[in-house]
Amino acid sequence: MRSEYGKVRNEKKRHASRYSAALCLCLYSFLTLLNSFPAPAHAAPGDVRLFKAPQARSAQLRIHGSTDIENFAAVIADYQRLHPGTEVEYSDLVAQDIYTHHLAAGRGRVADLLISSGMDLQTKLANDGHALAHRSPATVGLPAWSHWRHEAFGISYEPIVIVYNKRLLPVARVPHTRRQLLALLRDPAAPLVGRVGTYDVARSSVGYLLATQDHQLGSMAGALQAALGDNRVRLEERTGALLDRVTRGELALAYNVLGSYAQARIDAGAPLGIVLPEDYTLVLLRTALIPRTAPNAAEAGRFLDYLLSPRGQAMLAQQVGLQPIRAADGAPLSPHARDGARVRALRPIPLGPGLLVYLDALKRRQFLEAWRSTVQPERKAAADAP
Repeated sequence: MRSEYGKVRNEKKRHASRYSAALCLCLYSFLTLLNSFPAPAHAAPGDVRLFKAPQARSAQLRIHGSTDIENFAAVIADYQRLHPGTEVEYSDLVAQDIYTHHLAAGRGRVADLLISSGMDLQTKLANDGHALAHRSPATVGLPAWSHWRHEAFGISYEPIVIVYNKRLLPVARVPHTRRQLLALLRDPAAPLVGRVGTYDVARSSVGYLLATQDHQLGSMAGALQAALGDNRVRLEERTGALLDRVTRGELALAYNVLGSYAQARIDAGAPLGIVLPEDYTLVLLRTALIPRTAPNAAEAGRFLDYLLSPRGQAMLAQQVGLQPIRAADGAPLSPHARDGARVRALRPIPLGPGLLVYLDALKRRQFLEAWRSTVQPERKAAADAP
């Protein structure tokens, strides 16, 4: 049986001519996930790959991205078919490193384009004056919710899901809401002790973003957090590491995982199942930003236009497994929902200044202290010991 995530991929898409400020209706397109997903990626953080120009080099482009090289390579190759004189260097970095590398760019190599799942950090870079505005025919027709000030651009949607090992967790016990997950974590039989995983929010910027969103949206976030700690939750910085552990059976379940990566594993034969939580399913935008200091800003703008073009959006869907911002004909997606319950459960994370709240140094410190005290009580006790 296909996972929830896979079952909904073939539902029909519709287009609308008017766009509401409420993004959740637009995000019904998640329920029509495409059929072609890549094989699992295994690039190590910090890997750099040079894609030489197929013809005599006439342009250069340096990208820092949080999408695995193995997945994104096909997108770069397709771009080079259109622009064979462009040499592309791609650095595979976690979202936090994309941010910090840019701020330290005076001591290293400056990127021309930043593509990150850390939409809060991208927003902060734009807010702090590090982004170059970009307007073109490819961006003018985008709905307002998919960019901020024409400086940070959403290039794809990403659902946040629960992933479980189908060999370890019977269907009847699979949680479909956070309340059900909390009950499973509190089960006296302790089926998930040492066998549940999530992001280490102190190391993973995406994990931190999702955890803070949980606390804003969910009344039981604190209780769920404490229950994860009681079950000796396993923490990882990257999605791939979490999925590896669930696939191998070291973990029975992982919470708050990037859905496209999980579906790629399933399509490659991994014994995984996916749940889009029915109480609410967080949705983030993978965003692109051209730094103001980019040495090759014009080429970065051309690549961004390609990503937002029908051809580029199709490549992101087929080769990377990301839900596109735009439909095949180039129009922004805003289908009318037939599955109202699913659409009501979608909770898009708005792109804009609201994302800066938990990046405040004091708020971040307070949040992390509270998180450690519940999720890692033994580590906090050791740190507080005289």
